[in-house]
Amino acid sequence: MTDLIFFEVPRGAYDILRRALEEADLPTADLEQPGRLFFGLSDAQSLIGYIGLEGDGTDRLLRSLVVLPSRRGAGHGATLVRKLEAILPGAVTRLHLLTGSAAPFFRRLGYADADRTQTPPAIAATEQFASLCPASASYLVKDIG
Repeated sequence: MTDLIFFEVPRGAYDILRRALEEADLPTADLEQPGRLFFGLSDAQSLIGYIGLEGDGTDRLLRSLVVLPSRRGAGHGATLVRKLEAILPGAVTRLHLLTGSAAPFFRRLGYADADRTQTPPAIAATEQFASLCPASASYLVKDIG
């Protein structure tokens, strides 16, 4: 496997990120809001995909995981999740996420179904929870602390 590069996407360079998320039918309305970081993964061939992180407390929201269609099927989604988890500050104890269709993928990576009524207030107040993701989306949590 070629060397992978995991990098923070600069705020001024969200055009390709936005397009990739839109093509995957993932929310983009709040990309430029404060408190969000997005990371990319690439190799010598090209861009592979993106993943996002939201929040600043002990509980954070994993969001916007997308692998470009031409790069799917090679385990890059799991690599993006693992690389994001690896860079989290020690104060982060849990990652939360909402997904409409990728719950089995995240369960394989150690995320467990959770009760939405038990969501920490800071996570429940995010636009993802409040309005961008449907109530039918699966809510999953992973303890990482």
